Amino acid sequence: MAHVELSLSGAFVPQARTPSEAEFVPSLERWTATVAGAAEPCLIIDNSTTIMAISPSAGELLGLGKPPEVIGKPLGGVLHLIDFTATAGELEESDADKIPPLLAVRSERLARGLLRVVPSPGEPPLTVDAIATPLFDHDRVAGSLTFFSPVRY
Repeated sequence: MAHVELSLSGAFVPQARTPSEAEFVPSLERWTATVAGAAEPCLIIDNSTTIMAISPSAGELLGLGKPPEVIGKPLGGVLHLIDFTATAGELEESDADKIPPLLAVRSERLARGLLRVVPSPGEPPLTVDAIATPLFDHDRVAGSLTFFSPVRY
């Protein structure tokens, strides 16, 4: 047999809350700590393209070395990009400006694309899929967060 209960209570009145610490810490700084300890290959650059954080696996995948060796350096200065031609020539600067981490900062939108890198001299080129999202500090872009995945043929 069905049973119905009725209860009366006072109206719900939301209480004022104290802002959390996260509201005072800029987005870029919060993500930097997360990326530094991430298992996934990822990195953060600021809006001047300086590497702010990189996961150890991204440093290994891209041939950039250990995080302390590249943090504070410009991404274009440490990432060795090549084109997709058979000769695997150095990527032209106009094309290098369109890689996902940089494009996410400039366009303020998600960016995705393939990159071809030389992890270290003498090693064969590696193709990686890069997915980047802009990081905002209030209403302004402060940098980008990019995840990398090797493309297996």
